[in-house]
Amino acid sequence: MPAPRPARRTDRPHSKPLPPAGTGAGSAAAYTITELALEFDITARAIRFYEDVGLLTPQRAGRNRIYTQRDRTRLKLTLRGKRLGLSLQEIKQLVDLYDSPSDTAQQLTAFLAVLATHRQQLEQQSEDIEITLAEIAQHELRCRELLKSQGSPAAAPARKAQAARKPVRPGAR
Repeated sequence: MPAPRPARRTDRPHSKPLPPAGTGAGSAAAYTITELALEFDITARAIRFYEDVGLLTPQRAGRNRIYTQRDRTRLKLTLRGKRLGLSLQEIKQLVDLYDSPSDTAQQLTAFLAVLATHRQQLEQQSEDIEITLAEIAQHELRCRELLKSQGSPAAAPARKAQAARKPVRPGAR
């Protein structure tokens, strides 16, 4: 059984952690892998994976990774992209644009294109799900009718279960 994760150092999920020991006032913020993992509620392994795919480029102090504010921002953008359902390749392209010295118009245009593609995919998935749910409802109805015609009491509880599920889908047809 894996050891439980330690409690977060802060009470807000995305608040900035305290800088590690040895970074005094006036120096650039530096983060350890543990601090970033705790701050963003992800594993150190996930952070190392993002490093392997080129999303993060920490400095090294011996065997220790030292993450900068730039790395923290890139990690935050990566996690935001994951929540949107973007692939790591799409996230990397967008994050790399974030670092580019050019104007933000190119970044925003690229981001809009990615979002449009992703929206189209989600709308298609939603349509496919609605069709599948309609087919399931037809099969359930047919099974209940057959059970009812045979005088089986099993049809009654199924109707109650279906009635309980209907309010969950507010946009159902």
